[in-house]
Amino acid sequence: MSGTPPGVTISGTTRLYVVLGDPVAQVQSPAMLNPLFAELGIDAVLVPVHAKPEHLERVVAGLRCMGNVDGIFVTVPHKAAAAGLADRRSAMVDVAGSANALRREADGSWYAENFDGIGFVAGLTGAGHDPKARHVALVGAGGAGSAIAAALLTAGAERLSVCDPDTAKLNALAARLDTHWPGRTSTSAQPRLDGADIVVNATPLGLKPGDPLPFRPDLVPRGSVVADIIMKPRETRLLREAAGLGHHVHYGISMLDGQLDSYRAFFGLG
Repeated sequence: MSGTPPGVTISGTTRLYVVLGDPVAQVQSPAMLNPLFAELGIDAVLVPVHAKPEHLERVVAGLRCMGNVDGIFVTVPHKAAAAGLADRRSAMVDVAGSANALRREADGSWYAENFDGIGFVAGLTGAGHDPKARHVALVGAGGAGSAIAAALLTAGAERLSVCDPDTAKLNALAARLDTHWPGRTSTSAQPRLDGADIVVNATPLGLKPGDPLPFRPDLVPRGSVVADIIMKPRETRLLREAAGLGHHVHYGISMLDGQLDSYRAFFGLG
């Protein structure tokens, strides 16, 4: 039985892309990118690679030694570490402090970019929830959360409240954001949802069935949008309970949908 996606043929000329994570069972990018490769007639395949944090540096170094690996996609919990392993970084990576894509350059070096925030905002806006001039509460200041914070401010969010129990990580993000958008970000260790038009879960909470809620949906202001970045399961407990309370909900898969055109341009996929 073939393990390759329909329409994908693996041969000695096939170019490789990998997505690194811990875990990787939830990743959706292979199911979206491999059909795109087939549609465009590109001899390439994207495969998931389970890499634990203590092995990440060695894995990335090993991939550098593989002559047919053209790019790396990065998911939880490696996005901040991946930014530090790149040889060069975009301005977005420097602001966010994290990367979700590494491209192999002609000289063999890794160039890092982050499309999480761009993709999230594109998906949010496409669903009719433009963050411009809105108050957004963001829960989670990790790799994805940091990129989303920068993209929301770039998109014109009037106020951004970011919460994370890791105060060192939270303060470092706030300092980077204030350099570009002074006075528009507030921080807290616990979620502050008062007055929020859009509330975003940018933590991994929701990947596992027994995970606690990242915040209480009953404390979200009436009429607000509740968004999750978790892609699998599509309907997390947070979104299910928020919808039951009458809130508009926004699914995590929209973040990846919003990144596809950016990935195509970044990796030169036609």
